[in-house]
Amino acid sequence: MKRYDEQLLKNSLEANYGRPYQQCSISVMDTIADPNITFDADGICNYYYEYKKAAQAHVLTGEAGREKLATEIAKIKTAGKNKPYDCILGLSGGVDSTYLCLLAKEQGLRPLIVHCDNGWNSELAQHNIEQTVNRLGFDLFTYVINWEEFRELQLSYLKASVVDIEVLTDHAFMAVLYEQARKWKIKYVLAGMNIATEQVLPSNWIYNKSDVENIKDIQQKHGSLPVSTLKSFPFLNYMTRRYCQSILKMEVIVPLNYIEYIYDDVKAKIKFELSWRDYGGKHYESIWTRFYQGYILPNKFNIDKRKAHYSNLIFSGQLSKDQALEELRKPIYPENLLQDDMDFVIKKLGLSNEEFNNIMTLPRIEHNEYKTQKGFFEQYAALRPMKRIIKKL
Repeated sequence: MKRYDEQLLKNSLEANYGRPYQQCSISVMDTIADPNITFDADGICNYYYEYKKAAQAHVLTGEAGREKLATEIAKIKTAGKNKPYDCILGLSGGVDSTYLCLLAKEQGLRPLIVHCDNGWNSELAQHNIEQTVNRLGFDLFTYVINWEEFRELQLSYLKASVVDIEVLTDHAFMAVLYEQARKWKIKYVLAGMNIATEQVLPSNWIYNKSDVENIKDIQQKHGSLPVSTLKSFPFLNYMTRRYCQSILKMEVIVPLNYIEYIYDDVKAKIKFELSWRDYGGKHYESIWTRFYQGYILPNKFNIDKRKAHYSNLIFSGQLSKDQALEELRKPIYPENLLQDDMDFVIKKLGLSNEEFNNIMTLPRIEHNEYKTQKGFFEQYAALRPMKRIIKKL
C-alpha cells in the first residue's frame, strides 16, 4: 500500500521541480501542496494575498454585512412572492450547506432543498439531511443516480488518472439544481461557498465542474459502456442552463460572506439546533469523498487538502499556524478507518486489490489532455453569423 511520505517529498522537490522545499511564513501552504506556489521577500505565499483580495472584495461583516444580507433576503422574497419556493439550495449534509438551511429559516425564506444521491452517502450524512429538512420544515427533492452508471463513470475517471474525480458528483449536483430551478422558475440560488473557510484552493487540484465534453470523452476512452447508455446520470443540459441564465436571469447569493462565519461556532450551533452530527473532516459526509481526500489525493497526487483548509482558517483568524502544524502531524486517515474504507470502496467499485493498486501507480494525466467543452458557436462554426443577430435582438 503506497503511503504519503512528507519527508520523502521534501527531499525530491528539487530533483522533480527544480526548487527546494519552502513553507509559507504565515500559513501551512508549501511547495509540496503546490509546486507552483510563489513567495514574497518575507516568505508569505500568494494564497495569503489572494485571500486578502477576495475578502476585501466580497466579505462584509458587522452592520455592513447585516445591511447587505437584509437587502439580498428582501430581493429573494419579492421575486418569490406567490410562488411555492423563493430560492433553491443544495444540501449535502455538511457544515456549510446545513448552516445555510438554518440561516434561510431564520431569515424567513422558503427554499426548495435539493440533494443528489450518488450512492456514497454515509449514515451520518443521511441523518444530518433528514434532521435538517424535518426540523426546519423544508421540502426536499432528492435525485438518485443509478449506482451502476455512477460506478461506471467513477471507474473511468480512476483509469483516466485525472486529479478531480469529484467533478462527477459536483456536475450532477449542478445539473439537478439547474433543472429544478427551471421547473419551478426559481431565480435565486443560495450557495454555501464562503471566503472564510473555502477561498484557498490551488487550481491544479481541481477542474471545471461544468465541462460535459470532458466527462464524456473520459468515459468514451476509458469506460466499458457508451455515454449514450448512461440515462440516469444528470448531464448539465445546455438549453436548461441557458434558460436559467438568460430567461430566469438566475443569481447566486452567498449569505455566509455577509456574516461572521466562525467554523467552530457554526458547528456548535447546528449540533444544538438540528442535532447535526460531526463526521470528522471537511466534506467527509461522503464515504467516497473521505477516501478520495484522505487516501487517493495524498498517495497518488501528493495533495493533503488539510493544508489548504487550515491555511484558510489561519488567514481568517480562526486558527494559529502552530495549531495547524499540530493537526498536520496527525495521520491524514486513522489507520483502522482507512482499512475499513479501502475494503469497502474497492469492493463497491467492483475492483480487485491488484486493479486498484495499479490505478494508484498510474501517472497523473491533466484533464485538458481529454476533450474540453467549447462555447456553442465554437462547436458549430457555421452558425456564428447568428450570434451577431441574436445579440442585436
